[in-house]
Amino acid sequence: MIITIKVFGALYGMLAVIFGAFGAHALKKIFTDDQLKNFETGVKYQMYHAIVLLVLGFNYSFSSTIEVVMGYAFVIGIFLFSFSIYGLCISSAKGKKMKFLGPITPLGGLGLVLGWALLLITFLQA
Repeated sequence: MIITIKVFGALYGMLAVIFGAFGAHALKKIFTDDQLKNFETGVKYQMYHAIVLLVLGFNYSFSSTIEVVMGYAFVIGIFLFSFSIYGLCISSAKGKKMKFLGPITPLGGLGLVLGWALLLITFLQA
């Protein structure tokens, strides 16, 4: 599990840099200001949580259930939150908004909140 968390942290961090550059250059031409701001929010949250995954990967053994669930909450939460935002922005800019992604974004946010809550619990248990 530790290697999985580190791999996802590095992967999500790398993709955040790529998507950030893509948004700042290529998508800037086709996005409205609001779409660009939303896309950038997805990139920021992805990068912040990629760093969290790396910190967790180097500081936790993932030997307890709470640590494992925390790791999965962050990994899945990042994917659902940020990638649904990317999909919504890109599809909207092309005039074919994938509305089914709208409810997925808050589910990703809940995953991130759960990850943070479980992290807090691990601190309180120590």
